Amino acid sequence: MMLTGMHVAIIGGDARQLEVIRKLTELDAKLSLIGFDQLAHSFTGATKTSINEIDVSDLDAIILPVHGTNLEGKVNTVFSNEKIAITEEMLLKTPKHCTVYSGISNSYLDDLMKAVNRKYVQLFERDDVAIYNSIPTAEGTIMMVIQHTDFTIHGSRVAVLGLGRVGMTVARTFAALGAKVKVGARRTEHLARILEMGLEPFHLQDLEKEVRDIDVCINTIPTLVVTASVISKMPAHTLIIDLASKPGGTDFRYAEKRGIKALLAPGLPGVVAPKTAGQIIANVLSQLLFEDLNKRKGKV
Repeated sequence: MMLTGMHVAIIGGDARQLEVIRKLTELDAKLSLIGFDQLAHSFTGATKTSINEIDVSDLDAIILPVHGTNLEGKVNTVFSNEKIAITEEMLLKTPKHCTVYSGISNSYLDDLMKAVNRKYVQLFERDDVAIYNSIPTAEGTIMMVIQHTDFTIHGSRVAVLGLGRVGMTVARTFAALGAKVKVGARRTEHLARILEMGLEPFHLQDLEKEVRDIDVCINTIPTLVVTASVISKMPAHTLIIDLASKPGGTDFRYAEKRGIKALLAPGLPGVVAPKTAGQIIANVLSQLLFEDLNKRKGKV
């Protein structure tokens, strides 16, 4: 699976992008690195350049950082002070087949991609990436619970809210460490799966009753579920960790008022295991780029 002849621009980002660069150079892609001028490491087959110098009319793909851009179109660059913006003018100069990849999106990127009519892939929307990422997320959650409690996970009472791609891994991991895990969900098939996993299921409508005896509450649901009313029923020592994307699903203001420690922790893979998180992105990206290359060659 080689990417020979494919020209890819990697624009900005953090340590995770280094794994992407490493993988794509191994696969013989031609790489233009924008926003990496302060990176001491050099990669064979990858050229450091600036946003003003690159010939975008030659690009087959653009890889943005995990967080894409901010709402003004600016890209976060850890390895550069260069100000980089992704604009309509720039993207309209790319070939029609040029695909743009990012981890997540926002209103600026959504509107921009519609305006320029280019294929746009959000990697974190994919099931495979989310499931792979749930592993470092669970490990990071363990780290946070250990740091912010004075009791062992073993024997503690843990409520996990949501049995999605992250919730399932987190619930299983904490159970494996000896915690007494109960999982809240709404869908009947999720409640059945929780029981099948040997854990205690409960319906989220009963959340206020279920939190009365817990030590840790781990939320994975990106809507407000851990309300003031729910928090008011928790024991004073309860630790809340919210893994949902910003702004999370917890009333942090009320938690603080009540003296309950509540932590919003999105993006844990990039924090606790940037190398692994980068490899996950790199492996999926290389597969998608290879499929794209083959389609254009008429092989698929």
